[in-house]
Amino acid sequence: MSEREIPLPGGDVTEGVVRVGDTVRRPLGPHSPLVHGILRHLEHRGFDGAPRFLGIDEQGRETLTFIEGEVANRPHPDWLADQNRLVSLARLVRRLDDAMAGFAPSSDVLNALAAPEIPGMPPAPSEEPDFIGHLDITPENVVFRGGEAVALIDFDLAKPATRVDEVFNLCMWWAPFAPDEDRSDPLKGVDAVARTRIIADAYGLDTRGRELLLPTALRRSERSWYLMKYRAEHDGGGWLRMWQDGAGERIQRRVAWLEATHDQLVEALLA
Repeated sequence: MSEREIPLPGGDVTEGVVRVGDTVRRPLGPHSPLVHGILRHLEHRGFDGAPRFLGIDEQGRETLTFIEGEVANRPHPDWLADQNRLVSLARLVRRLDDAMAGFAPSSDVLNALAAPEIPGMPPAPSEEPDFIGHLDITPENVVFRGGEAVALIDFDLAKPATRVDEVFNLCMWWAPFAPDEDRSDPLKGVDAVARTRIIADAYGLDTRGRELLLPTALRRSERSWYLMKYRAEHDGGGWLRMWQDGAGERIQRRVAWLEATHDQLVEALLA
């Protein structure tokens, strides 16, 4: 008798994610070859903060180990604002990025996921990528146990990145880089400037990285408006739902917030 499938929250884009016993089954996509390579590499490196890739099941779905713990599904729990959890998460992301060193996927795998050239979209930051970053460190993609971050899940948006890109993504969700109106309830009113410094310190971002964080955050945010609009128009599904739900306006408000808070953030990062 086959084990029961238990639907799991699939985030904003991925649907059809289920738990079967001690495994997770997820549909394949263009990102899958890269994700499988990442998870194999992390297993080889002995990194314990990510699922293990177990193969493809009889329905053509990827099979991963299920990681027990707390995940901040929506509505977000109050502990999302806990600073000790924030420190543990930044340290986990640093361990992940260090473990990704030496992973070199083929150009074919990377080209299949490269961002399209969109008219009007500003160019990417000029710094060369250092590794393959997670770049989707949302509350829904972090597993906690005993108040500490122990694993990152959902590597579907992984791509070449710098450490600054990864820290920006972490800050975007967890500082957060957003006005109060766009934050989930537990993060309304928190000191995002102080939390940005906490993230940079716990991650171990160097002085040059701190200098680049705000310019990178602004440029990546400006580009994300074009990319989100493109994906909504061409891929539909979850991308379209997010766009219709105001993702474009939220990105524009993030840019305005970053510009208004720029000097405070720089002072906190470099003090």
